[in-house]
Amino acid sequence: MPVESGSSAAARQAKQKRKSHSLSIRRTNSTEQDRSGLQRDMLEGQDSKLPLSLRSNLLDLFSQIEREFENLYIENLELRREIETLNDRLAAEGQTFEGADLAKGALKTKASHSTSQLSQKLKTTYKASTSKIVSSFKATTSRAVCQLVREYVGHRDGIWDLSVTRTQPVVLGTASADHTAMLWSIETGKCLLKYTGHQGSVNSIKFHPTEQMALTASGDQTAHIWRYMVQLPTPQPVADMSQTPCEDDVDFSDKDEADGEVEGPNDCPSVRVATTTLRSHQGVVIAADWLVGGKQVVTASWDRAANLYDVETSELVHSLTGHDQELTHCCTHPTQRLVVTSSRDTTFRLWDFRDPSIHSVNVFQGHTEPVTSAVFTVGDNVVSGSDDRTVKVWDLKNMRSPIATIRTDSAVNRISVSVNQKIIALPHDNRQVRLFDMSGVRLARLPRSNRQVIAECCFNRL
Repeated sequence: MPVESGSSAAARQAKQKRKSHSLSIRRTNSTEQDRSGLQRDMLEGQDSKLPLSLRSNLLDLFSQIEREFENLYIENLELRREIETLNDRLAAEGQTFEGADLAKGALKTKASHSTSQLSQKLKTTYKASTSKIVSSFKATTSRAVCQLVREYVGHRDGIWDLSVTRTQPVVLGTASADHTAMLWSIETGKCLLKYTGHQGSVNSIKFHPTEQMALTASGDQTAHIWRYMVQLPTPQPVADMSQTPCEDDVDFSDKDEADGEVEGPNDCPSVRVATTTLRSHQGVVIAADWLVGGKQVVTASWDRAANLYDVETSELVHSLTGHDQELTHCCTHPTQRLVVTSSRDTTFRLWDFRDPSIHSVNVFQGHTEPVTSAVFTVGDNVVSGSDDRTVKVWDLKNMRSPIATIRTDSAVNRISVSVNQKIIALPHDNRQVRLFDMSGVRLARLPRSNRQVIAECCFNRL
């Protein structure tokens, strides 16, 4: 029996392989023809006002889309299997390393270049999930328990902003879409003063660092500075209310829905005239804040600019331009002449006025959707929130990448940071308020209300 040479055997195998490949192609083409014929039969059996040729063309296009999705699905499955295999290999090698003799340097001998590449690939692939796992191990602080202590009822429309005075007497200030700002007794919930000088929605309220003065920003394209004098009422004993675990989604019914329209406090005195009116914006003034010392204020507007004013003369000192879309918020550093502005252009900007002769600005592009707010902490951090459902903590000394990222399930509105305990409060579009520490570990979730949480959270002497 003749023996077939190696070259002829290889040629015969290649010929068989080409033959099977051509049969596979013909079989695939046959399947496609059968499918298209079946589709045409289905089209003829259906009632439609579209011409048959157009319907057939549409069906072919949808078939191509279906095939593309099918290929992507198969590729995704293959990638998942590959990742699982790599993960198993890394886990096995990690177990081998743990049992090795460190004194003899066995780890350094076995750790090859391919292993380091494998480790880096897996580290990149599972970065998000690993961060969550590490955060869960870091969460040594027990979950807080939230309790409804008091409600402040009196506004006729939504509340956009909250603030607490920095000096005595300590009162709560609220800015509302009903064109008013109110001052409240924190202990009793009683309205102490109402400011009615704006002709539009009051979007922001901030208190002077040392004097009894308030700064409000409004949709009437102005910012007002007005003085107040209040006398705190005698505190009333707080009713014994059962504590509500933060993880429960409890709906507190609104009093104005249950009892009809709220008429507001009748005995609340009013202030109708501002001490200083700041004009120069060509759009809604969405936020305003005092610079350190209280001699200057900064305002942010939908006209894409932030303005720096002198309080004593009411003159415009600087117009801070550069954002490509409407500004959403502005905040000043508590101890330095620094200003941060956020915008719908997905960026926030840091303005430095510490040197009178040089006014520098840095642009940060850390988000993919509009930045709803960016605030300073007492230390050297900036916390930014966005509609991309993330909150990021930045170090002023190195702003290249965030030191912590908090991922949420809903867009984040105006965030607030407590002064002493460095707790971040995140109000969401999904009617929830969550508390995190500066490293991104969640501490609590406040009970859910039955309206959108659109106002800024406010910490009182934390």
